Amino acid sequence: MEKTKIGIPRAFFYYIYYPAWRTYFESLGCEVITSPPTTKEIIDLGVENALAEACVPVKIFFGHVQKIKDKVDYLFIPRVMSMNGKTSYCPKFLGLPDMIRSAIPNLSRLIDITIDLRKDPLTFHKAAVKVAKDLGHTAWEGLRAFHKAAHIHKDYMALLHKGVFPNNAIQGFFSENAGKTEFAYNDFIENKGSKQTPLRLAVLGYPYTVYDSFVNVNLLEKLKGMEVEVVTMEMMDPQILKKQRNKTVKRIFWTFSEMASRTAYHFFENSKDIDGIVHVTAFGCGPDFIVDKLMEIEAKNKHSRVPFMSLAVDEHTGEVGMMTRIEAFCEMVRRKKEAVI
Repeated sequence: MEKTKIGIPRAFFYYIYYPAWRTYFESLGCEVITSPPTTKEIIDLGVENALAEACVPVKIFFGHVQKIKDKVDYLFIPRVMSMNGKTSYCPKFLGLPDMIRSAIPNLSRLIDITIDLRKDPLTFHKAAVKVAKDLGHTAWEGLRAFHKAAHIHKDYMALLHKGVFPNNAIQGFFSENAGKTEFAYNDFIENKGSKQTPLRLAVLGYPYTVYDSFVNVNLLEKLKGMEVEVVTMEMMDPQILKKQRNKTVKRIFWTFSEMASRTAYHFFENSKDIDGIVHVTAFGCGPDFIVDKLMEIEAKNKHSRVPFMSLAVDEHTGEVGMMTRIEAFCEMVRRKKEAVI
């Protein structure tokens, strides 16, 4: 009997929840098909189908859906509202299933369960049971698959906190040697023979812009090549970020936005742990614009000793322009650090 094929687009929540989602569906005997890494073709597909005023992450999501929609029986596009019972996600996340249905013809069937921990503490369990039953399985099989997925998610997040980038962690979890793989950590190695002063920068932003190397023109690898150690918000201990919950001048109720701002405030206050902050923001993203402005004001008015730069990316972002700004910023930070030393 042929396995049911479940499609998961390599965008948005992919970088945080893909290991759990894949584990859940494979535990139910399904085959999970993921779209390939973002390319110009995928972005072009998204631009053709998404609203013109949509931010680039939404356009990319549309492109990834287009890339796999004809290869699967179902597309998994959950309506995620709140995963922590407190903050919520951008309204465009909530409307993704509806936007996809209205814009893309001949679509595979969608699995668009709603997840909102603010309204129901059992939302995960109920969603797991519902999806399992819709796929022809029992409630018990759905719950068993959910618990396997929850265990994998816990291990995955522990790796991110230790400094493993999501793409490396995902590859390690699902490689042929899974369970025996030595994970590729944020393997910055100071070149002792180099004349450059090594740097440590916090690269903040939403996971789908920070870790999508096509969108950010391979920013993380380029920084590594410039002898820059990178710290992202996914690497931060949640208990450390909790201490920053009352520091912002305005309560931020978007999940990723709150994480990014708390991480920035932590490093503003602990400047000895970092040489500078780079905020990667998606052009056209409303929540992102607010967070970026809060960071900029905080850096300018209270923490001018911490170098801060904002990088906006969209479907037209050019590698040359991005590299010019990054190189100039790193050179400025190095000179500042060397002057202190």
